[in-house]
Amino acid sequence: SDEEVIRIVTTRSKAQLNATLNHYNTAFGNAINKDLKADPEDEFLKLLRAAIKCLTVPEKYFEKVLRQAINKLGTDEWALTRVVATRAEVDMVRIKEEYQRRNSVTLEKAIAGDTSGDYEKMLLALIGAGDV
Repeated sequence: SDEEVIRIVTTRSKAQLNATLNHYNTAFGNAINKDLKADPEDEFLKLLRAAIKCLTVPEKYFEKVLRQAINKLGTDEWALTRVVATRAEVDMVRIKEEYQRRNSVTLEKAIAGDTSGDYEKMLLALIGAGDV
């Protein structure tokens, strides 16, 4: 049931969840996120896929959030600020590498092209850009 899945995802350690997801992959031959795409319109499954991606490959999850925040018509400043501020001292180096790999442009360049002024300077400083 949905409640049982929510209980498991919210009460298990990251190591336990990774072990469970690896076991699922071994047992069924597919990553669980692939199998959860059976109904792409199901909001619960969409949120569950996002949670699993965030837990297992956070750099890919946060790269996608940043890409969507920057590449919209107008910047999603809330999402951009949230990711940069919360991941700055955690795994920003890996997120920047993933962003460069996925988008063929540096995160620094994308932020500089989409923001300006003190807001731009703050974001660039938080992501560790060299010449702020």
